[in-house]
Amino acid sequence: MNFSKYSLAVLVLIATLTFTACEAPAPQSSSVVPPQSKVEQLDWTKNASIYEINVRQFSEEGTFNAVREELPRLKEMGIRILWLMPVHPIGEINRKGSLGSYYSVADYKDVNPNFGTKEDFRALVDEAHEMGFKVIIDWVANHTAWDNPWTANPDWYELNEQGEFIPPRGTDWTDVIQLDYTNENMRAAMIEALEYWVRDMDIDGYRCDVAGMVPTDFWVEAIDSLNQIKPVFMLAEDGEPELVVEAFQMNYAWAYAHMIREVAKGDSTFTDLTELINDNEKRFPRSAYRMYFTSNHDENSWTGSDSAMYGDNFENFAVLSATISGMPLIYNGQETGLNEQLEFFEKDPIQWDGYEYQNLYTTLLKLKRDEEALWNGAYGAEPEFIKMPEGMFAYSRAKGESEVIVALNFNSENGMNQVALADLGVDESYTTYNSESILVTSDSVSLSPNEWVIFVK
Repeated sequence: MNFSKYSLAVLVLIATLTFTACEAPAPQSSSVVPPQSKVEQLDWTKNASIYEINVRQFSEEGTFNAVREELPRLKEMGIRILWLMPVHPIGEINRKGSLGSYYSVADYKDVNPNFGTKEDFRALVDEAHEMGFKVIIDWVANHTAWDNPWTANPDWYELNEQGEFIPPRGTDWTDVIQLDYTNENMRAAMIEALEYWVRDMDIDGYRCDVAGMVPTDFWVEAIDSLNQIKPVFMLAEDGEPELVVEAFQMNYAWAYAHMIREVAKGDSTFTDLTELINDNEKRFPRSAYRMYFTSNHDENSWTGSDSAMYGDNFENFAVLSATISGMPLIYNGQETGLNEQLEFFEKDPIQWDGYEYQNLYTTLLKLKRDEEALWNGAYGAEPEFIKMPEGMFAYSRAKGESEVIVALNFNSENGMNQVALADLGVDESYTTYNSESILVTSDSVSLSPNEWVIFVK
């Protein structure tokens, strides 16, 4: 990728191409007051981004020590939060595949021996902290492996009429069994295990698997206990408002993730997308963070590779997801062009054959860090949508002296699309970031198919 940064004052190329526009008005936000969150955000998170690490597939070695070797590169890219998928031993009974699912936890207080030792894990956390990272780990509170030591207490689990362990109802998760959150002893043991990793391993929080399947009152109790050790950052794998109102700082922008895949396929429109974002502004607390992404371990393994989901517009969707709202997530390997679906139950290391998108993500995360308009939650600004020709999408975010305007051309054919700078609210005082050699004059910008441009005041 040929990445470049320009000042509008020195760009004198003349764009002569025209286009036929079919404009549709962007929906506007209503005056509905969103709910208020009871959760306090941590100051260091206001302009943070998050990177998900699948330790097994991150390297040929698949170890904590191999992750340590890449910390300098991830720091240079601008990552602040490292999220490690489950680090625990994996159950043997009813295991899926030869290595099993990370989410079939055999021991809440140990590490997967394939990844290394507890000492290796603590060394990774310590070095990450020295470099300015925060570290969170995946936590599976809804269920355990069939051979977890907790099964010595059958009353800690939901049982069928025959008194047998059962997988979570309504799922095909046959390698795990459902915990019973009406049992106070189990809840206390779960909180104690959560406390162990914060207190003894010095992690900074958790990404909580299927958090909405666990009672909210448990999370309130558990997070309160963790905060007595140190303030923690908590991410819920859930897409509804309740958990970020009551307990968590951030959850998933799942509806957005599904929507952009539909837009990429032509099954939804940008009007649908703006309506969704405007609706979310009414449904979710302004202070709560939503995690925006193009992929993660589930999307990659079960839905498709980046190229399969987004085609030639992957770069546009990456820019959109990093700048539209909330906190951006990068799944390991996306910076190299993750055009394969990683096996979930087997060893299938990422093919690090270059870093095609490293510069793109570095620039996007630097803008996230430096431009207040792009900060997370109430620290930043809500997007204002701009009318654009068919197949294009644009929005601005402005707060204080910071203003960022993003324009993306999702058309794959029909040549260049030309937009008047006045229509975007841009003048010569803005700096331009873009992926290729776009054409910018004193009064217009021309984007080729699948191109994007960011203007920063």
